[in-house]
Amino acid sequence: MASLSQSWNPHLYQDSHSFVWRYGQALVDLLQPQPGETIVDLGCGTGHLTAAIAAAGASVTGIDADAAMIDQARQTYPEIPFQVANARDLAVPEPVNAVFSNATLHWIARADQPLVARRIYKALRPNGRLVVEFGGRGNVQSILDAIHIVRRQLGCGVPSAEPWYFPSLGEYATLLEQVGFEVQLGLLGDRPTPLAGEQGLANWICMFASRYLEDLPIPQRSPVIEAVEDWLRPSMYREGQWLADYRRLRMVAVKPGLA
Repeated sequence: MASLSQSWNPHLYQDSHSFVWRYGQALVDLLQPQPGETIVDLGCGTGHLTAAIAAAGASVTGIDADAAMIDQARQTYPEIPFQVANARDLAVPEPVNAVFSNATLHWIARADQPLVARRIYKALRPNGRLVVEFGGRGNVQSILDAIHIVRRQLGCGVPSAEPWYFPSLGEYATLLEQVGFEVQLGLLGDRPTPLAGEQGLANWICMFASRYLEDLPIPQRSPVIEAVEDWLRPSMYREGQWLADYRRLRMVAVKPGLA
């Protein structure tokens, strides 16, 4: 989806982690796509929200850095254009009415965030809007803390992975304003998120946080995951259901029109 190294399994993404796009439907409602508008879905994954935007009558293009995700999106929605591209290289033939992005920008390294914001700004028409939601400050902090604690306890050392970009509301609003956006809405809040089944947490770690284990030999990874489950079970497991401590940052910003 962006510049941090991550391998994606589109089938597991759709089946066990469908909450990513299902929760995103509310963001489509906030976008309010209109017939005839041109919209980019940045970090479209397997294309479900891209299709929801298209269903409103907008002309939408889905963009994702992961080729496997794009292949799945093209198979599922052959009538919609999808492109393999990184957010850092975002470019459009003609400026668009809106850029939409759900659960993507936290995958982009902090150092690249100003560049991506400038790319989005350039891609928009005057009065065009950015509608975005991604992980905010404190997102999945309990899970990340548990991984660090367990690794130390098992003598695995501190993971060398680069952290996600989970900004505060003020930090990201300031970044957008610095490139020229007018921020019209900003929200940061808790969104406890169910993870499917008994293996929900283990599947989540393998899908989204594998880079926190990739420096370990393969035989060591399962014991680390099992120890993380044991550590978090008292606080995050209820009646056969894991509940991840998601925090989401939602923002709407507009590129000012010409005077």
